[in-house]
Amino acid sequence: MRIISLLAGVALLVPRGAAAQGAPAAVQNLNLRRAIQAYGSADFTQTLAFTRQAMRERLTAPERTRAYELLGFVFGATNQPDSCIAAFREMILLDPDRELGRVSGRINGYFQAALSQVLVVRQPRVDSVEFVAGQGFVPIRYIVTSSARVRTVAISGETTLLVDSSVTSGQVNLRWLAQLPDGKPVPPGDYTVQIEARGAGQSSFSAARRIRLAHGRVDTLPHLTALPGYDSLPATEIPPKSWRPLGLAFLYTGVTAGAALALGGDLDVQSGPLVAVGVGTLLTGFVASLSRPAPQPATANLLYNQLLREQLGRRNAEIARENAARRQAVRITVTPLAAGAP
Repeated sequence: MRIISLLAGVALLVPRGAAAQGAPAAVQNLNLRRAIQAYGSADFTQTLAFTRQAMRERLTAPERTRAYELLGFVFGATNQPDSCIAAFREMILLDPDRELGRVSGRINGYFQAALSQVLVVRQPRVDSVEFVAGQGFVPIRYIVTSSARVRTVAISGETTLLVDSSVTSGQVNLRWLAQLPDGKPVPPGDYTVQIEARGAGQSSFSAARRIRLAHGRVDTLPHLTALPGYDSLPATEIPPKSWRPLGLAFLYTGVTAGAALALGGDLDVQSGPLVAVGVGTLLTGFVASLSRPAPQPATANLLYNQLLREQLGRRNAEIARENAARRQAVRITVTPLAAGAP
C-alpha cells in the first residue's frame, strides 16, 4: 500500500493542473468525469476502469485526448512504461501541441519517448510583423518531432508559394520574404501557411496557420530646413571695445605739446590754444574708446554658413531621391488569424 501511495505521489506532482491544460472547460461524459475524480483521489484502479468505459462511448476530440492523458498518467504511476508511452502517443496524435506541465521526471521521460515515436508538427507559429517589402521577412517557426521531409507553403486562393522544403527535425525557424518569383511583393489577402511533413514509410502529418497580409504606403521623409545639431552663425560681429583711440589721443597730444615746448623759445606761440587742442583731442579719444564699435562682417561665420547651406542642399537632394524610392515601396503587415476567424 505504501508503494502505491509513493507512486501516486510521484505521478501527482501537479497532474491535475497538467491534465487540465488545454482541456475543455467542462467534460460532458459522465464516466470520464468519474475517472478524473478517481484520479484526483489516487484511485488508479477506478480511474482505469472509468476511462476505458468512457472510451467505448461517444467522446469529443478534446475528451478523447483527456482520456488518453489519464491513461498515460495511470500507466506511468503504476510503472507500465510501454502502455504509458502508447497512451501518450495517441494523445499527441489527437493534440500535437499538448503539454503535460509540471510532472515527475519519469512521466516526462515517457512523454518525450512518445514524441520521438510519432511524426507531428508541434506549435506552429506565424508572428505579427510589419516591414517594407524586400527589407524584412515573415517569421515562421514550428517543431518536427521526427526526421522528415518538411514542405512549407503559403496558399491564397489558387496561388501556392513555396516557403521552404528540406529534411529536418526539431525546432525549425523560417524567414518568408513574402515575394513572388519575380521579386515583387505577394498580393494582399488571407493566406494559409501549411506545413507538410513526410517521414519514413507512409507516416505524414500536416499543420496550418492562417494569416492576413495587408499592403500599405511607406512614409516619406520631410525636407530639412536645418541640419540637426548645427545652427547658422551671425553674418556680422561686433569687435570688442578698444582703448586705442584714447592711446592715440595721448600720443598726438604729447607730440604736439613737446613740439610746442621745443619751439616755444623761438616762436611766439601761446600755450592757451595748444592746451585747448590737447584737451579736445583727449576727450575725442576717450569718447571714441567708450562708444560701441560698428558691426563688422564675420568672414569665418560667412564661410561656415555657406558650407552649412551646401550640406543641407545635398541632404535634401538625398531625401528627395529616397522619397522617390519610398513612393514605389510597399509596407507589408502580417496579422495571425484565430482559428475560425472569417
